[in-house]
Amino acid sequence: MMSAATNTFESVKAVILSAHKSTTSTDKVNFYNSWAENYDQDVTVLDYRAPSLAANSISSHFSGSREAAVVLDVACGTGLVAKQMKRLGFGHFVGVDGSEAMLELARDSGLYQDLKLSMLGEETLPVQWADSFDVVVIVGALSVGQVPAAVVRELCKSTKPGGYICMTTRSNRDNLEYKGALERELKQMEEEGLWSCVEVTEVEDWERAVSEQEDGYISGAVYLYKKLQL
Repeated sequence: MMSAATNTFESVKAVILSAHKSTTSTDKVNFYNSWAENYDQDVTVLDYRAPSLAANSISSHFSGSREAAVVLDVACGTGLVAKQMKRLGFGHFVGVDGSEAMLELARDSGLYQDLKLSMLGEETLPVQWADSFDVVVIVGALSVGQVPAAVVRELCKSTKPGGYICMTTRSNRDNLEYKGALERELKQMEEEGLWSCVEVTEVEDWERAVSEQEDGYISGAVYLYKKLQL
């Protein structure tokens, strides 16, 4: 009963709106470190569907051995995406996140073979990871005030030729400019012959709206790309 009382929609909304005040990367990390403990319960209150939507998108197109596939989970947080992918038969995960407290919880989940602390957008992914992963997924971090859209080039670089890159973003008013920049980058990389678009799924009921200007649910999008064989 205790958590139901504390994790009300209004309290979760207040937490998320306070995150928007975090302007420096240090502020952001501090925010996520302090949020980590309640994160899973809070996003449940929000009816946050992005992790399962991304996992389902990958699952519907991945034809190789799921047990053998190595998945890089970028901005992995507490491990919500890995949890969904595990349910669909994937078993080998490497996670990256900028918050030590989130990584602690991801470590406790027992889902990851390796976890790395890294601030995406400020640090590049390890050079030795180039062409290494069967699947690279980033859920939640590609949005205004989080990581720059250009980060998607790093994701592509770390994927094996023929591997999949799955990305999500929100389509609400606050994020439309960012979404436009992200889609231009995705298209530019397609024109450069780095990857091809497998599918883009626009989803109406992405999660409950928290901004003062919006009611009900906001929409979002899942992008699935395949790295081309060079």
